[in-house]
Amino acid sequence: MRTRIKELIANGTKGSDYVVSGWVRSLRLSKEIAFIVINDGSDVDGIQVVAESDLANFEQIGRIGTGSALTVEGRLLESPGAGQKWEIHSISITIIGMADGNYPLQKKRHSFEYLRSIAHLRPRTNTFGAIFRLRSKLAQAVHRFFSEQNFLYVQTPIITASDCEGAGELFRVTTLDASNPPLLGCRTDFNQDFFGQKSGLTVSGQLEGELFALAFGDIYTFGPTFRAENSNTARHASEFWMIEPEMAFSDLADDADLAEKFVRYLCRFALEECTDDMAFFDRHIESGLLERIRRVAEADFVRMEYGEAIELLKKSGTTFTYPVDWGVDLQTEHERYITEQIVGGPAFILNYPKNIKAFYMRLNDDDRTVAAMDLLVPKVGEIIGGSQREERLDRLELRMAELGIAQEPLWWYLDSRRWGSCPHAGFGLGFERMLMYLSGMDNIRDVIPFPRTPRHCEF
Repeated sequence: MRTRIKELIANGTKGSDYVVSGWVRSLRLSKEIAFIVINDGSDVDGIQVVAESDLANFEQIGRIGTGSALTVEGRLLESPGAGQKWEIHSISITIIGMADGNYPLQKKRHSFEYLRSIAHLRPRTNTFGAIFRLRSKLAQAVHRFFSEQNFLYVQTPIITASDCEGAGELFRVTTLDASNPPLLGCRTDFNQDFFGQKSGLTVSGQLEGELFALAFGDIYTFGPTFRAENSNTARHASEFWMIEPEMAFSDLADDADLAEKFVRYLCRFALEECTDDMAFFDRHIESGLLERIRRVAEADFVRMEYGEAIELLKKSGTTFTYPVDWGVDLQTEHERYITEQIVGGPAFILNYPKNIKAFYMRLNDDDRTVAAMDLLVPKVGEIIGGSQREERLDRLELRMAELGIAQEPLWWYLDSRRWGSCPHAGFGLGFERMLMYLSGMDNIRDVIPFPRTPRHCEF
């Protein structure tokens, strides 16, 4: 029976025989002995296999290439080599799948840009093994956190007729013939489309999530979202995952409280439950990462009004690429300056000008700002965006009219304000942004298995 290498290293018994399977990371060969490092994806380092010349297929083993798949039966013994506790002295080695000399991962180090071009193979490298183990465990931690908080998990639709942000950046979903669509006058007749109307891939599960919050109290969504935004930056992808809780009978302060608790939880979880992979990131990706994450997990999260943040930036004496004044949206350079230079830790920015925020955010009494919040953290800037939602039907209708948002397609959203409306709030956390923050990786393409970006949709 196969034993995973991580389990073997942690709980193996000296002198006992085990069977392990994995892929060859390296091979050192002489006439009398071979040292083979294999990895099965369960940990960073894998384990060294010692094969001596009396092995029946020793000559064949000498011809295997990096990347080949093997099954090894052998005895677990203490390793005399530095940096490894155990090694396996083989009794038999079965070659499951050979890899020829053209296997792309021959060198120990490759650039991340090169590895993106072979995304089907990069999970076999140490860095991406660590990334995707962290991603898997962190996804489970998200569900665990909200389960412990008694939130209902809601699967909101991927195909939708609504544009949550009102920016028109949806990928269209259609069965119409693009070269010869049916026309109604000069426009495409979407009445003849599969859903009988314009439909697209969701940019957010928030609006549907609000409907469930107004029935179950506290809910969250966690699923894929899509933006047809032509942004080729290290922070943007066309397909990504969002975590979006919504809470009934809650205001902006409650929203910030939940966001703070959630980020603390994920930081602590990564430090305590992903120790080997986090140590790898600290050694090879970002020196000091563990201390940075630990400081956030233990920090006081400062709360600052938007207007105060603008004044502090203006008085800083720093020349920013994007000028600062009341009414502008904060850019990453502003956010990082606030959290790294002014606060020295995590910070919530509260109550933004209404003209730079979405229609669903609750209008404050000053008629200039809305009850919105962003959570800023060192190195990244904004990591969470949220708000108290506008629960008053008349104010919501007025705001939609001001922004030119048609009410008819969102009749169901307005209905939620007609019947049993209540104050409610929520936020969105980009899962990949959180992974970047916890791992120290600088590009969103490197924390998602198969990135979708403008002009790139392989596999």
